[in-house]
Amino acid sequence: MSRSRVHVLFALFIFLLSELLVGAALPRNVILESASLPDLYEASIAELQAGLAKNQFTSVDLVKAYFARIEEVNLQGPTLRAVLELNPSALQQAAALDLERKTKGPRGPLHGIPILLKDNIATRASDGMNTTAGSFALLGSIPPRDATVAAKLRAAGAIILGKANMSEWAHFRGNLASGWSGRGGQATNAYVPLGDPSGSSSGSGIGTSIGLTAAALGSETDGSIISPSSANNLVGIKPTVGLTSRAGVVPISVNQDTVGPMARSVADAAAILTVMAGRDPLDNFTLAQPRVVPDFTKALKPNGLKGIRLGVPRLFQPDDPNIVAAFNASIALIRSLGATVIDPAEFPDAQELLASDNETLVLDTDFKVDVKNYISGLLKVPTGVTSLADLIAFNNAHPTEELIPPFYTSQSDFLAAENTTVTPAYFAALAADKDLGQTRGIDGTLKKFNLDAILTPTDGFTSTPAAIAGYPVVTVPLGFQPDNVTATPANPVVENGPGFPFGLSFMGTAFSEFSLISYAFAYEQATHTRLKRLAFPAAIPKTQLVDVIGK
Repeated sequence: MSRSRVHVLFALFIFLLSELLVGAALPRNVILESASLPDLYEASIAELQAGLAKNQFTSVDLVKAYFARIEEVNLQGPTLRAVLELNPSALQQAAALDLERKTKGPRGPLHGIPILLKDNIATRASDGMNTTAGSFALLGSIPPRDATVAAKLRAAGAIILGKANMSEWAHFRGNLASGWSGRGGQATNAYVPLGDPSGSSSGSGIGTSIGLTAAALGSETDGSIISPSSANNLVGIKPTVGLTSRAGVVPISVNQDTVGPMARSVADAAAILTVMAGRDPLDNFTLAQPRVVPDFTKALKPNGLKGIRLGVPRLFQPDDPNIVAAFNASIALIRSLGATVIDPAEFPDAQELLASDNETLVLDTDFKVDVKNYISGLLKVPTGVTSLADLIAFNNAHPTEELIPPFYTSQSDFLAAENTTVTPAYFAALAADKDLGQTRGIDGTLKKFNLDAILTPTDGFTSTPAAIAGYPVVTVPLGFQPDNVTATPANPVVENGPGFPFGLSFMGTAFSEFSLISYAFAYEQATHTRLKRLAFPAAIPKTQLVDVIGK
């Protein structure tokens, strides 16, 4: 008997056993009333937990429903290409967690909740999934263990639903469209047909935005959580570098990479961040964080903006009048909620920040070193790549998969990084970035204007100051492009069009996530912007829990 058949039979055994213990004959006639079940387009983690606690449905039902929703729109219908692969072990894990819930009780707020991972976050080989950063060069590679953040989710009882598509190599291969990878193809936005999903956590954003998953993890080096969260009408938390471990995550830069949640609400993102955060001996940057990780769900205060001071750096605004108008309206609302807003509150070094290219040298140099270190730690690499030079050669040798004309041929970032070495200029650029981003940047601005945080549109020059500083950002939905906006041509994706979402960001100093979450939650609760516009009809899956329970 094949190993895969044994795997399936074991999963079936666990599922049947859990059904017997939970009560195979649940009152389905009552449960199947769809009005009593959460709508998976918007269902919160708390709502899902409440339904699980009441035996309205099981985690097996949840996985089945999400799998069916993915099937509807991922490679069929609008072909959003948000998900690279499903976890073949997910149903087995869900059944075991259902059994554990019945016999021991839930582990916590994530028990039995399905979550997607960006495809640069490693998972253990026994699950049967790949970790490739979207590239065929790492297909079949075997990591030594779960990434630490994945292990933390598992320990909390979360179910790894699958791997999300992403901008290949976290958008560090070349001048490519966001959301494209060799393995996954071109992912697109659920709010505008063929729309730019932004990146590099593109699939995590798309999948969460329409309820293909309860939530997702993304990673950010410069904008890769907050930008796709903005473009996909989500809450995204880009944590301080060192709050969440990067061990087991395909890297760009040890100095700037961080991993965070992407969710439909601040409450969900806060619950996930609480589980993810913490020290890890496999990532020495995490040793700088406070010894006690806060329970970020305790920051969820509706009056969280009362009495705080926010500053607006106008030099960092986008040039889109619709976004600026919505942002200006948000300032008036935030003031009405009790905050003082200093407008403008320009960074003392704003012009230097806008002109600096230090980050390019830092990232190019880090990537060449860090990606080699990551690959060297893998237990198996079937393609035989060991270095950045090998990755470039692999793409050249496999143009049909990786260098697809006319939009996906560039390796400019790879080539620039390959030409770097660790020199005094690198260390000078790294030091200059810390000065620009921290001392004379975010910290300097907070001190100059006596601010608690900085308020900006997420689109614009928002991500870079926080990226080079290693500081946190929380983004929440701000608005949508109006219907009279003319959609840009698909080249290969639509950059703007009617209904395109955009976000609002709160930026702070190191390890200020608790406060930023409080401000974001207060704004979210006063506006509830997310549901003011839905995804375009064909992109909204029809499958709901009622369609899978008992079937």
